[in-house]
Amino acid sequence: MPEFLNYKVENGVATIELARPDVYNALNDQLTYELQDALKDAKRDDAVRVVVLTGQGKAFCSGQDLKSSDPSEKRSFIDSLYKRYNPIIRAMRNMPKPVLCRLNGVAAGAGCSLALACDLIIASENAMLTEVFVNIGLVLDSGSSYFLPRLVGSAKAFELATMGSRVKADEALKIGLVNKVVPHDQLDEAVGEYTAYYAAAPTRAIGLMKKMLNKSGSSSLDEMLDYEAYCQEIAGNSEDYKEGVAAFLEKRKPRFKGN
Repeated sequence: MPEFLNYKVENGVATIELARPDVYNALNDQLTYELQDALKDAKRDDAVRVVVLTGQGKAFCSGQDLKSSDPSEKRSFIDSLYKRYNPIIRAMRNMPKPVLCRLNGVAAGAGCSLALACDLIIASENAMLTEVFVNIGLVLDSGSSYFLPRLVGSAKAFELATMGSRVKADEALKIGLVNKVVPHDQLDEAVGEYTAYYAAAPTRAIGLMKKMLNKSGSSSLDEMLDYEAYCQEIAGNSEDYKEGVAAFLEKRKPRFKGN
């Protein structure tokens, strides 16, 4: 059983809750490995149709736990990223199911990267995102240098990265960092609307669309036309496609099973 996160599956939804609220869900070594394992479990489990990542308590995730390492010891940052953080980000982006962020509070540093790596962010009005790396003389990591300019443009990304700006929820919505902002007491309801949709959606097609959108940022139009054709052939041979057509012809709501 994981010590620093909670994992549950209910009605097609896998909820991963970072559970170190006393340190604002800061990421120590064990939590990062537990998160890797939880994401693997969610990917393997056919009963899981959508994943929700959130934090326990007031914060989403405050980033690397600076107090958990001995400052007198020389630390290999490259090892930490290759072994701990990069596998998490890759697992989230390669997950063939939607990954939603329930942004309940502050997301800072690598915690901000975790939020941005999700497919959708539903934020509490109390939430705030900040790329605090510059405040301790570090650079963006855990995917932030990839996600940030794609979401807000290069000039705004430079400002947020180099100034460590604190972006409150309402501003985050305006500049495209998050998808939706709701009062804090309505956060679960808002997340539930998304999860209810995705838990009943054609998961195979959504997983393929996620791969296509990931690929589009570094591909030409011709490459994407070919890749669309390749993915459409897969989707067109799925059980969900057969069910979707049958439901359309029978004038009823489709009952997708995600395969």
